[in-house]
Order: sequence, then C-alpha cells, then structure tokens
Amino acid sequence: MCIRDSMLIKLSREKARKEKISKPMKNESIQKIFKILRKKNPEPKTDLNYKSKFQLLIAVILSAQATDKSVNAATKILFRDAKSPKEILNLGVKKLSSYIKTIGLYNAKAKHVIRTCEILLNKYGGRVPGNIDDLQSLPGVGRKTANVVLNNAFGQPTIGVDTHVFRVSNRLGIAPGKDVLTVEKKLIKNVPDEFKMHAHHWLILHGRYTCVARNPKCNDCDLTQFCKYRVKKTKKVKCSSL
Repeated sequence: MCIRDSMLIKLSREKARKEKISKPMKNESIQKIFKILRKKNPEPKTDLNYKSKFQLLIAVILSAQATDKSVNAATKILFRDAKSPKEILNLGVKKLSSYIKTIGLYNAKAKHVIRTCEILLNKYGGRVPGNIDDLQSLPGVGRKTANVVLNNAFGQPTIGVDTHVFRVSNRLGIAPGKDVLTVEKKLIKNVPDEFKMHAHHWLILHGRYTCVARNPKCNDCDLTQFCKYRVKKTKKVKCSSL
C-alpha cells in the first residue's frame, strides 16, 4: 500500500467517526447535482502539469500529501532535464531527491519513483500500464493514484477518491461510506454514466474550494438544496442558540 492510500484510509475512518454518514441520495438528485457541476465547469482537468502518461504518473506519485502547485514547481525543472523512465532512472535517488526536496516526504518518494522507473523499463517496455492491477503493483501507486492516471491519461471513467471526494460524497449523500473503497464503489454505482468521466474532478474542486473540511462555505454553494450535511449543521446551530 502506498503512502497516500494508507493515510487516506486512516483519515477517512477518523472523519467517518466525527461526521455522521448521510443516507443515500435519490438518483434524481444525483443527476441534478452533476448537471449543476457540469454547467459550472464543462471540461474540468487536473491541475498537475504533464506532457505524457509517464509524467502524469510521476506527478501523481509526488502529489501525495503535497499541493499541486508545489509538485508543478518541482516537475517543471525535473521534466525539463529528465522526461522518460530511463532518464529519471539515470539520475539515481540522491540526484532525484535534489529536484523534489521542496515536496513533503521527498526521500521516500524519490525511492518509489526510481523503483517505478526500473519496473516500467524491465517489465513494460518503458510504458505506463493501462490497468489498475498493474499500476497498483508499482511502488508509490495506490488505488487512488491508479484511478487518477487511468482517468486522465487513458480516458477511462474511473473515480479516484481522495479526502475531498470522500468528504463531499458523504456530506451530500451521493456515496456514503466509512472508507475510501466503499465510497469509490458507490460512486461508480450511483453516478450516471454521462458524468463518470469528470466526476472525480468535479467533486475534488467542490471539496477544495467550497465544501471545505472546516467551516464549509454553504452560503456560496450551489448544491445546498440537496445537502444533508447543511441541514444537520443548521439544526445544530439553532439548538445551541436556544
């Protein structure tokens, strides 16, 4: 299991204990929610910068517990000097670490990236595999990372569940669950096919900028009419003011 996935599982369990899980939402409401999100942003894209499937894979590995902005700053120089598995492998762990030292957990990530490059060259001819099992066999790649790569690089309608997607899915009731895998499976089942391709991005953006972990911006949210979390929060405030 990679760093990102193990931490996600721990965080999701902690958050599930703190916030009561909403009841499942009706399909009609889920359809309306994604229509609203699509209207606001018809073609959402990852904020990570990359020019190949391999570069995306490396960027997503590096993004664990780091901001996309910090990853882009590091990979801008890294990918200028080393664009392929062979070129990054030739850097070695120590030299690669110097490129990514501004990113959290950079020593562990450097080792994962170097080992991943070795496997890509020896087992896959230098190409990034296009299925979730092979991707998850790579060091530093968990289920969420694999889903992000499959969605963005291969055009597959996968839905990677990070902390933002987990939080929004539970608060709205789109895919309630106590762990990331349960939420992912429910999202695949509940999200209409026409929205699956971009569902991951829409939910991340909503969680990152509106439905934030602390003090969610309910007054600025376009989805309040569907939100069970806001109803609970409002009732709690009213009761505490008596």
